[in-house]
Amino acid sequence: EFLPVSSTFHLIFASKVLGLKATEFQTMYEVVIQSGAILAALALYGKELWNDKKLSMKVLVAFIPTAIIGLLLHKVIKTVFFENSMYMLSAFVSVGIIFIIVESLIKKKKLVLKDDLGDMTYKQALIIGVVQAMAVIPGVSRAGAVMVGMMGMKFKREESARFSFMLAIPTILAASALDVLKGRETLMHSGSNVVLLLVGFVVSAIVAYIVMKWFIKFLQTNTLIPFAIYRFVLVIIILLTIKNLV
Repeated sequence: EFLPVSSTFHLIFASKVLGLKATEFQTMYEVVIQSGAILAALALYGKELWNDKKLSMKVLVAFIPTAIIGLLLHKVIKTVFFENSMYMLSAFVSVGIIFIIVESLIKKKKLVLKDDLGDMTYKQALIIGVVQAMAVIPGVSRAGAVMVGMMGMKFKREESARFSFMLAIPTILAASALDVLKGRETLMHSGSNVVLLLVGFVVSAIVAYIVMKWFIKFLQTNTLIPFAIYRFVLVIIILLTIKNLV
């Protein structure tokens, strides 16, 4: 969830590789493991957000456009983008290209990353929310969209990552709540699979916590180029190994 590689994209194609059929329980399982990621983000940034009211307000302002766009396009997203593998693969590659373009501008000193979260304005927070809304398309990556958007506004890489983690809290919480509401009957009848749900939740929380801590350190001395390369390589592997993509 917290790396710029699209968790939704990975969930969808992992299911294809494993030969898992799209069931109501599988959808519920994905919602539950996302909740584990929220817990990890709260553990790392909950106290900071509670103590810094201005930062909390900027997170909420950034969340608003994502919530509106996500709610309005929810049906289209689920029936169009989630069902067309080529759309997802195209988005996955396109964002990798954007990573390379942005990093190239930084290397050439045409884009200087100098701002901290304390420098963010409410207008910038609103723009970030609009950019994050692009991640409703599987393959874009919520974290990747937020980071590129913020880096384009001259925020430091690690600061951009931190804000993407904080913004994940209301964003994933709202998306999970909507999915739970729509699939509440499945959740009520998942008693026999409670162990699977619990394992997924715990593993997701632990991995998310470790990844966030590592990613911040990584960005202090590295660029997004490795993630762009990863995107290109993964798409090639998928095209070569998975049949009937469309």
